[in-house]
Amino acid sequence: MTHEPPSALLSAALNAAERGWAVFPLRPFDKRPALHGESVCPGIGDCAAGHRKWEDRATTDPDRIRRAWSTLSFNIGVATGPSGLIVVDLDMPKHKSSKGSTDTPSGATTFKALCERAGQPVPTTYRTRTASGGEHLYFTAPPGVRLTNSAGRLGKLIDTRAWGGYVVAAGSATAAGPYTVIDSSPVALLPEWLCTCLTVRQASRALTAEPSSSKSSRYAAAAFRAEIATVQAAQEGGRDATLLSAARALGRFVAWGDLPLSVVEEALQAAGEYAGLSSRQCRSTVRSGLNWSIARNQHRRTA
Repeated sequence: MTHEPPSALLSAALNAAERGWAVFPLRPFDKRPALHGESVCPGIGDCAAGHRKWEDRATTDPDRIRRAWSTLSFNIGVATGPSGLIVVDLDMPKHKSSKGSTDTPSGATTFKALCERAGQPVPTTYRTRTASGGEHLYFTAPPGVRLTNSAGRLGKLIDTRAWGGYVVAAGSATAAGPYTVIDSSPVALLPEWLCTCLTVRQASRALTAEPSSSKSSRYAAAAFRAEIATVQAAQEGGRDATLLSAARALGRFVAWGDLPLSVVEEALQAAGEYAGLSSRQCRSTVRSGLNWSIARNQHRRTA
């Protein structure tokens, strides 16, 4: 396979910039940034005041883009954070058999099942095919929401790219194949239910982002993760009871000051909706369970 001529990649980079997406050059026929790393930074030009990483140097300036892509066939990276994008990356299973079959469902299949379980259609938005046969679904980040990258939070073979991440834009190509547009629909706003799933998981990680000297706080964070996972996996017929039990279990940590009430309420609400309960039912059950537990656990119990 030959490289795209510089003119074709330049046009693709300019088209991305016209959409408001901040772009930067990737190595020709590769997915890695073409910009220098911090260890070899010359300290001149853009880096005169200190090394600037690819996320800082990504641009929508047509003149800078023309200079960068005028001579070499650079692939195109879209810095998702500065572009105001959340990109859902649906990967393909690795190690396929010669017949092209595998026991592992693709990211697209898992994402479709996730949407069905949430009672939502698969969103219509700008979508590209990746070189490996996967898909990138582009969404606009909701106002005031700052998400970071995730790996597997939504399901197996489903990653997301936001602040701190980038995707390879359509028009680029690697040895595995080209990146092409398969749905040119306008970029949709990230659905609220999907944003909630990502936000709750991010909040869950934040509970243990910093090492805690408190044994009780570490135990509370572990209980939080376990209860949320249990609610998400609850089956029809036992979902409401599972949610109530989780709310009562976590309420004591709220009463003792180990978990923030707002984080627990948000996480339980999202987990209940993910399991298939209505928003109204979740609010009622979560409130009932937390209030019951908080009222009965004003004093920490000792072992």
